[in-house]
Amino acid sequence: MPTILVEVMPKAEILDPQGKAVAGALSRLGKDRYTAVRIGKRFELTVDGPVDDAMLAEVRGIAEDILANTVIEDVVSITVTE
Repeated sequence: MPTILVEVMPKAEILDPQGKAVAGALSRLGKDRYTAVRIGKRFELTVDGPVDDAMLAEVRGIAEDILANTVIEDVVSITVTE
């Protein structure tokens, strides 16, 4: 069965306190070359049958209406895996 992966990230202008905390932890561990971390969300939607352009358009709508808070987040990718 195909799986549609939807990735959602905070908008670039929005602060990411979780990412900042992880970046700070990396720095404390001596991993100084990682200067910034952004944390997002990944959704896996398993579907019955083939994935066509209409289904991808439907998933884009679902992602923007339900999965992402579009005030502070962007849907950055929608991909299909088998």
